[in-house]
Amino acid sequence: MSPLFRDPVFDGASDPVLVRNRLEGSWWMLYTSRRATVPTKGVGWVHGSDVGVASSNDGGATWCYRGVLDLSYEFGRNTFWAPEVTWANDLYHVFVSYIRGVPDQWAGHSRHIHHYVSKDLLNWDHRGPLALSSDRVIDAAVHRRPGGGYRMWYKDEADGSSTWSVDSSDLQAWHSPQRVLQTPGGHEGPNVFRFRGAYWLIVDSWDGQLAYRSDELSHWSPAGRILDTASASRSCREDDVGPGLHSDVVVDGDRAFIVYFTLPEADPTTPGRPYPARRSSVLAAELEAEDGKLICDRRRDITLALSDEAV
Repeated sequence: MSPLFRDPVFDGASDPVLVRNRLEGSWWMLYTSRRATVPTKGVGWVHGSDVGVASSNDGGATWCYRGVLDLSYEFGRNTFWAPEVTWANDLYHVFVSYIRGVPDQWAGHSRHIHHYVSKDLLNWDHRGPLALSSDRVIDAAVHRRPGGGYRMWYKDEADGSSTWSVDSSDLQAWHSPQRVLQTPGGHEGPNVFRFRGAYWLIVDSWDGQLAYRSDELSHWSPAGRILDTASASRSCREDDVGPGLHSDVVVDGDRAFIVYFTLPEADPTTPGRPYPARRSSVLAAELEAEDGKLICDRRRDITLALSDEAV
């Protein structure tokens, strides 16, 4: 089914991540709720965003808008981007990019990743910002390390929009920051998952997702490009236009599904980029692994039917 979801309030659903709500017995989609329908100066519509919530009772086939998370911890209208959610020690852990206020420009303000915990995905305890490699960090992704503990990957804009990582034994204290990946022109939105006996890292190059493969989460080998503009030209699915942006991957047994967003009516030549050029849609596609490469056929329309054990 395409598109998978559109935000009915601001029509700017982006940066989706899926998580199983254990108490409700449903799947939840958390996402950046860009305010695409709101007239603003500059890029103010990309800021001032909440984390939106949609839920599915049929394994992800259909979605119902539920509202936004209350993550406020200081005064005012502020900016929340790109949630990452991890279940550990009977708690949900959300790591979300945070910007104070509603800037109308990209540059000139700090970006930090903040940690929250919850028992029910509704009531959140703020654990504070993470001390990372700079004060220009966004787009957290977390995965368990094979030897125990956790590793987080994130975008450091102060280092040429490269991917860095840090480690933790408890998701609270993070250490050993190091650069993982640097590409010409930079990238964002790292995501790491295990599929078909290997670890995979994908990053948003703004013309699709660059893929990398590893056996141990440390040394990454190039593994192709998916969801690029050329692949969209072969898709006839509604709103599957242009590159697939900032994505999440859900692995369900021997199958893997990538959930991403597009800007189907984007026109960078239009002054001020008014709606509907701002609107975004969330879509899903199935992944395959072949000869050490990650493959995605956007021509195949799929219906998600995720099991309770999918991660």
